[in-house]
Amino acid sequence: MNQRWVGRPESVRVVDSTQQVQAVVQEAVRAGKKLTVRGGGHCYENFVFNADTKIVLDMSEMTSVYYDDRFSAFAVEAGATLLDVYERLYKVWGVTLPGGMCYSVGVGGHVSGGGWGMLARRDGLIVDHLYAVEVVVVDAHGTARTVVATREESDPNRELWWAHTGAGGGNFGVITRYWFRSPKATGRRPEQALIKPPSEVLVSAVAWSWGDMTKEAFTRLARNYSAWHTADENSEPGSAYSGLMSSLLLNHKSNGQIGLVSQMDATTPNAEKLLEAYIAAVTDGVDIEHGPVTNTMGEHKPMPQYHKTQRLPWLQATRYFGTTTNFLVDPTLRADYKSAYNKQNVTEEQIEAMYEHLAHTDLENPRAMVQFSSFGCAVNSVRAGDTASVHRDSRFKLLYQTYWNNPADDAANISWLRSFYEDVYQKTGGVPVLDDTTDGCYINYADIDLNDPRHNTSGVPWHTLYFGDNYPRMQQVKAKWDPGNHFNHGQSVRLP
Repeated sequence: MNQRWVGRPESVRVVDSTQQVQAVVQEAVRAGKKLTVRGGGHCYENFVFNADTKIVLDMSEMTSVYYDDRFSAFAVEAGATLLDVYERLYKVWGVTLPGGMCYSVGVGGHVSGGGWGMLARRDGLIVDHLYAVEVVVVDAHGTARTVVATREESDPNRELWWAHTGAGGGNFGVITRYWFRSPKATGRRPEQALIKPPSEVLVSAVAWSWGDMTKEAFTRLARNYSAWHTADENSEPGSAYSGLMSSLLLNHKSNGQIGLVSQMDATTPNAEKLLEAYIAAVTDGVDIEHGPVTNTMGEHKPMPQYHKTQRLPWLQATRYFGTTTNFLVDPTLRADYKSAYNKQNVTEEQIEAMYEHLAHTDLENPRAMVQFSSFGCAVNSVRAGDTASVHRDSRFKLLYQTYWNNPADDAANISWLRSFYEDVYQKTGGVPVLDDTTDGCYINYADIDLNDPRHNTSGVPWHTLYFGDNYPRMQQVKAKWDPGNHFNHGQSVRLP
């Protein structure tokens, strides 16, 4: 996806079975060659494609989704992509997983990094439904073998399962298959094993013109959005708003618009009124009328038909959101990203920094932005140590992003995003440290600058920003299952 990262390995091995994966891993270990794994191809950094990689395992032919009677769970091979998984689970069995939005994201990395999506506030992270994982590992003698680890307390491999609920990919071995069964599932029939999505959802998309935008209105939007999400009644487990997922899209001025895109579970009692009240709360005190979304905003294409809230079947809405823009498949696309979790409101100083960078003309890029997205509710009903995904008391998260096509624009875009991010978190060393307000970063939005003391001056290491107090436990898993450190990258779990 990101043409900043192009490798020239000696070979790319397209595999279609766990046995083939194990054979390739063994070959690489014996030859002393660096091996990496490509699933959906969405890694934000150069962890897969880099100068050191000699063999790339391509998982794109391992896409099966089926019900496994052995575990009373759904098996999903690691090369499957999200929309294909949703389509098969729903069409055949009427169930789903609360995973991410983008259709082409690969399951392998998405799950292992603690993937989240449009149903997260209602049903939690995708790893909250992970029952087991199949991994090709390499022991201390250099022998590759395949192991299965489950969440059962009696399973001697359980810690390996735990590590795959949020540590990210490329750490312990090659993931070949997952099994999913929701924690409250009862019965042995397939339709009982996973959550059922809402039959219908409400979709809304509204926008404000940058031409009319004042600093005061911009500040109100950011302040209102964060204040609404940090209110307990809106983001605690069991909230009437558990079925809401909403993104505030603060685009660079050159885009022409700022947007608010929302989806609400239409089966929630009084869903229409709840959604109307939410939009009113975010727009309270903003003295600019909103209109339709007519410009592309990040992964969202123009959506003028949703200025008036529409009711859609869930699968139709899922397809729509997952495929709304085709720029992610542009073979010349280049990008950079940074992230943050918030437990409390963004501060006035942070909003001012956002405004200054988004309103400034030092970069003319309509695809540069920061996206606020809903979090909390069911996500926060799980304790931080129960899975490797540690961020269990945040209310919303931020994705700073910029896209471009010409390599000549690399320096300008990367410098702009760094300056933007470091100015927002200037008081905490240029990063969102784990404190009363912010809660670190998201490993699936990998950002190698967190390793660099020129950009992270907080004294808080990258692994604490991603994993908090869960990191030492991950290191013990690493020591047991990858003692030779065969699986590593710029932000992989280090040996203790």
